[in-house]
Amino acid sequence: MNTFGKLFRISIFGESHGSHVGITIDNCPAGFTLKFEDFVAELDRRRSGSKGTTPRKEADVPQIISGVFNDHTTGAPITIIFENTNTRSRDYSLLRDIPRPGHADFVALKKYGGFEDYRGGGHFSGRLTLGLVAAGVIARKLISPIIVDSCILEVGGNKNIEESVDMAIEKQDSIGGIIECTATNMPQGMGEPFFDSLESVLSHMMFSIPAIKGIEFGSGFASARMWGSEHNDKLVSIEGRTSTNHAGGINGGISNGNDLVFRIAVKPTSSTHQKQTTINLKSGELVNLEIEGRHDTCIALRVPAVVEAATAIVLADLMMQEGMIGIRH
Repeated sequence: MNTFGKLFRISIFGESHGSHVGITIDNCPAGFTLKFEDFVAELDRRRSGSKGTTPRKEADVPQIISGVFNDHTTGAPITIIFENTNTRSRDYSLLRDIPRPGHADFVALKKYGGFEDYRGGGHFSGRLTLGLVAAGVIARKLISPIIVDSCILEVGGNKNIEESVDMAIEKQDSIGGIIECTATNMPQGMGEPFFDSLESVLSHMMFSIPAIKGIEFGSGFASARMWGSEHNDKLVSIEGRTSTNHAGGINGGISNGNDLVFRIAVKPTSSTHQKQTTINLKSGELVNLEIEGRHDTCIALRVPAVVEAATAIVLADLMMQEGMIGIRH
């Protein structure tokens, strides 16, 4: 499925080297101000070009083709598209029979029988996260006064980000990272027990972002090494504030009003200039592969904007389900 959400529903589409990528947002309430300028800052945060990111540069100009009139949402589905202009599909022609380690090449071939667009990773590409960032701009408006923010805690196992990126560039290899996301001014009551808990829905969304391999809330895995009396967040006010936040703002799958805090693990970019071994699907022989093309040394550098957008999308959907978001006049 390429659709997410129960009420605030998003549908993502496109391929890395296709003509466009984009997103459709359904059931956005009418009356919210939405202009081209609203998207610029967040799209710039995701953009490549800085040290450690891919040399592929796209204009990433959002074209709003439905759902907005006179700079306001109309209540109809909002579709936003981005044109792909800077593609080099020839870089991938030799990889058709030689799947890249760590990529979706092999499983995509098996699932879609060779009809998939394999160029640049096709529909599996991180290029499609443009749509998530665009939808996140709208979601942030809906969830105000909640503020979603994130920071990079480390890359390549090092808190000195620049040093780690420089080492990876010198080695011509890729590195991953850890990102922490926080949502403040959270209301109470979002999420359902068990299958639609706040953690479950957020995790579903986070693992939809390419390269995400792990998630933890609050004290996360460290809680396994704590005493129960130590981990428990003691209530200090009738409003539900607690002295600590080991639970990450969630109890029983439901937001408790404290800050929502979670961290995600971003794996190293699969494409690396290091020589790797893979299989030739035609001959069945193991071959050495040196990947050409333009790739991120550290994709984690561009993930914060995507994680924040994805979080805002989840919160907007849950707030709609609780009746916390309505039409503006």
